Amino acid sequence: MDTLLAHLPRRWLLALTLVGLLVPWYFNLQYFLGGGSPLPGPFFREAFANALTTAITLDVYLAAGVFCLAVAADRHGGKRRWWAIPATFCIGLSFALPGYLWWRSRPGASGHHQPVRRQ
Repeated sequence: MDTLLAHLPRRWLLALTLVGLLVPWYFNLQYFLGGGSPLPGPFFREAFANALTTAITLDVYLAAGVFCLAVAADRHGGKRRWWAIPATFCIGLSFALPGYLWWRSRPGASGHHQPVRRQ
């Protein structure tokens, strides 16, 4: 993961995180303001309404599951890495994935702790 992060500027990851928040939630808000329900029964009934929406829904949930497994396995992420899992399912994968990469790309996040300099 560190090789990928070394080639992507942090500002791009942050921009993708913001896009991943704003674009899907624009449509989510339209759905909810139009009378859509956040309750699991009605929500998943609409998410699996036809073959296309079923394919998209399953694709996203499978990718989200794999991402969560990767976060769990990322021991260098430290104890604070767990924020990404609820963010994936409460906000969205398109927010959590670039957000996690942005968070992991911060200086000193590769598992190698830098010494604290005292003045």
